[in-house]
Amino acid sequence: MIGAGARSAAPTLEMVAREANVSRATVSRVVNGSPKVSPEVVRVVNAAIAKLNYVPNRAARSLASRTSGAIALVVPEDTTRFFGDPYFASIVQGITRRLDDSEYLLNLLLSTSDPARKTVRYLRSGVVDGALVVSHHEGDHQLHEAAHQMPMVFGGRPPNITESDIFVDVDNLEGGMTATERLLAIGRRRIGTITGPLDMPAAVDRLEGFRRSMETAGLPADAVEVADFTVAGAVSATRRLLDRVPDLDAVFVASDLMATGALAVLRERGRHVPEDVAVVGYDDSPAATSSAIPLTTVYQPSEEMGYMMADLLVRLLAGEDVPHRNIMPTRLVRRQSA
Repeated sequence: MIGAGARSAAPTLEMVAREANVSRATVSRVVNGSPKVSPEVVRVVNAAIAKLNYVPNRAARSLASRTSGAIALVVPEDTTRFFGDPYFASIVQGITRRLDDSEYLLNLLLSTSDPARKTVRYLRSGVVDGALVVSHHEGDHQLHEAAHQMPMVFGGRPPNITESDIFVDVDNLEGGMTATERLLAIGRRRIGTITGPLDMPAAVDRLEGFRRSMETAGLPADAVEVADFTVAGAVSATRRLLDRVPDLDAVFVASDLMATGALAVLRERGRHVPEDVAVVGYDDSPAATSSAIPLTTVYQPSEEMGYMMADLLVRLLAGEDVPHRNIMPTRLVRRQSA
């Protein structure tokens, strides 16, 4: 596993917490001399520190005094996707709404090509007190490793999740089932799906929801094309899907933004929505209501997710214990497309 040798050579706060059988936040309080810890717990934690030869790093020392007063928002995507997808705007709006009530400033880090090389080094340098990560991909191993060395909250369940990971998400499997069951309920039988990139748990879970609903209905779940949560990717995927499945009568598209691309291709091919092909999106973003045909979609509370992410991190930085797995509800929003 990447970084395993480094962790054995330099014990982390997480390792001390496991050795002392206390939370990471409790170890942080002891390291930083908080008066809120009982003498017995201080003794146990200090014994674990001595046993492991743990030395607090610069980032940990700055955590106590909040010397940086900054939080990083890390998005492992390129600028085109970040500024073009309304999902990110909603997340940032929620984050800033929470941070407005704190002393923290937000630093935006877009790191598409090699987050391990620059972004992780920046995070570990101590210039920010903690990090929020959204749109995490399976290959971002070094970024995930940084979560063991500084306070970090993920937007969306991270790949290869560990017990110590803190995240805010929706039940994407249930959301995928909700979308597919809507199409089944209106009588569609040759249903396909356009997914997001399958190195992201959200895309994998939405696809699994589609497959489960189709299998429960006794229908084939083979009409699947993979895209990348962009309009251009969805246009290519929709063309492939229609070429391969000409009798398609419905499609679940894993984001509203991609659904606008699917609608454009259906119009290009002379297929009427919803008469010929019904369409369900995902997000209930502004793209759902600004498209040529208002989208039926699965609502996820993106702004509230951003708010909760920031709130969890601010509380973590204050030394509080916070819940690690935070799942928010989705629901179907019915409009004209299905």
